[in-house]
Amino acid sequence: MRPPLPPLDTRIDRFDLAVGTAAEFLRSAWPELRDVSFEIADMPPASDDDGIPRWTALRDARRIIVYRLPIERLSHLHRDDDLHRRMMIESCVFRAAAEYLDRDPWDLGPERFRFF
Repeated sequence: MRPPLPPLDTRIDRFDLAVGTAAEFLRSAWPELRDVSFEIADMPPASDDDGIPRWTALRDARRIIVYRLPIERLSHLHRDDDLHRRMMIESCVFRAAAEYLDRDPWDLGPERFRFF
C-alpha cells in the first residue's frame, strides 16, 4: 500500500479560490454586488487598444470578468510566493469591483483596514 498522496492543487484552482473568496467578501459587504456574476476567463478578447486588460466590468450585464493569464503572467510581484500571488489576484478583484461600482478600491473594505 502506498502512502496517501496530497490533493491536487493546481495554479488554476488557487486562482479560482482567490477570486471566489474575494468576490464573496465583496458581495457580503456591498449589496450592489450581490447579484453580480464574478467570472473567470483565460484571456480577454482581442482588441486594437493599447495594453491587455486584467478584467472587464459590465454594468448592464451585471458581470465582472477577471482574466487569469494576464494577471498571472503580466503582474510584477516584488516577492514571488503564494501569499503575494494571492494578494495580487485579490487586488485585481477589488479593483474590478471598484470600477463596477465607480468607487475607489480602498472604499470597498474600510472596516477590514481600520487598524492601519
